[in-house]
Order: sequence, then structure tokens, then C-alpha cells
Amino acid sequence: MTANKILTVDDSRTIRMIVKKAFSPFKCELFEAQNGVEGLDLATKVKPDLIVLDITMPVMTGIEMLTRLKEENDLKNIPVIMLTAESGKDNVMAIVKMGVRDYIVKPFKGEQLIERVKQILELQPRIETHAKADSEKEGDYFTAAGDIVVMSLPKKVNRSIAVKAENAAKNKIDKLSSAGAKKFIIDVSAVADLNMNVIQMLNSLINLLERSKMIIRLVATDSQRESLKGFKETGSVETLKTVEQALTSF
Repeated sequence: MTANKILTVDDSRTIRMIVKKAFSPFKCELFEAQNGVEGLDLATKVKPDLIVLDITMPVMTGIEMLTRLKEENDLKNIPVIMLTAESGKDNVMAIVKMGVRDYIVKPFKGEQLIERVKQILELQPRIETHAKADSEKEGDYFTAAGDIVVMSLPKKVNRSIAVKAENAAKNKIDKLSSAGAKKFIIDVSAVADLNMNVIQMLNSLINLLERSKMIIRLVATDSQRESLKGFKETGSVETLKTVEQALTSF
């Protein structure tokens, strides 16, 4: 099964990040656009399997883009999930009549989006391999939304992985400092065991981030949060339950 091509069109980088994060456990190729003009151009080029489309955007709105999609024979059958800030009956009926497959009212969680998508597409989970877990490629750990960088740690973190992740993070921090980026999220919520390898790595990274004058957020489960409170560095950083919350906290 080939990877599904997903196009998200929204002028909010936070929303685009939420969508990207939601699809990260699945074999999907993500494309992003900030308005309807960019979205229509990308849709024409990549022929996505699904479009997640915001209604209210500058340059060209979602309604305008949807209208244009329905006018093109090779684009009109692409399923569209609409994002709307309004839940009124008239507003919903208007977009349903235009042929959208589903809609979601903002704010929403990534899990809600995936539930809707599964009614339209078959999503195939990514297969985690040791090669991937041990990879030194920065892309295995990082995603970005504008000037916000999210570092996501894998389920299993042994000494080898901790060292590689820390080195990758140090390289990323150096690049961010040079580019003027100041916001960094470390997501440990998927880590099965917060062992000392993880704690030492977090303490080292937090010290480095603070020296680089970056704003830091941690993402952790409730039990992880209690464990992290016991250490000076991690206990002093604002910790939230989801990446979505962390993104909107800056």
C-alpha cells in the first residue's frame, strides 16, 4: 500500500502542525498550503487523496477553493474535510451541499481528525524498526511549525538512542540559534520508560536551550510529569499533556 497524500490548507501554522502531528503515526505524505491559491496549485500538482481545508483564509477562502476544485474534472472527486469555526446549521448545510465529505468545528484534537479520516481512507500505521529508532537523521526526531520546533522521542530510549537524539538536538539548536528561532517543545509522552538515560538527556538539552535563551515546553503524561518534577531542570519547565496544548501556549 502506497502512502496516502494528504493536503492541509490553513493560514494557521498551529493548525497545520496539529494536522501533521495527527498523521505522523501513519504512512502519509503531508503537503501544506497557507491559503486557497497555494492549496489549489498543490492539489493540481500532487493530486492528494484527501484535503483538510479551512474555511476562513486570506487571498482565497476555503469555500472559494472548494468551488474551484469542483469545477476541475481531475480534482472534483478528491474527498475534502472542512475546518470551520462555526457550528451553526446554516453554515454546515452550506458546505455539505458543496460536496464536502465531513467537517470539524475548531478547536479540535488530532485524534478527532483521524477518526473522521478513517471513515474515508484506509490509514496504514508506520512500522517502527530498530533502524529507524537508531537513526541519526534529524528528521526522525523533529517537526517544525514556523519558529516552533517539536522534538518527539520514540517509545524506547536506551543509552545509544539517547546519545544520538541528544547530538541531533544539539545540531538543531545551533541551527535554530543562528536562524533566530526561540521556541522548542520536547515531547516525551510516547517514551515507555523515563530511565536515567532519558532524564540525563533532558537535563542536558534544557540547560543548552536555556543558555541559547529559548522558550521551552515539555509534553508528558501525568505520571511522567510527576517523575520529572523531581529534577531541577525538568521540574522548572512548563509541562503540558499534548503537543497541541504546547503549541498554543507560546
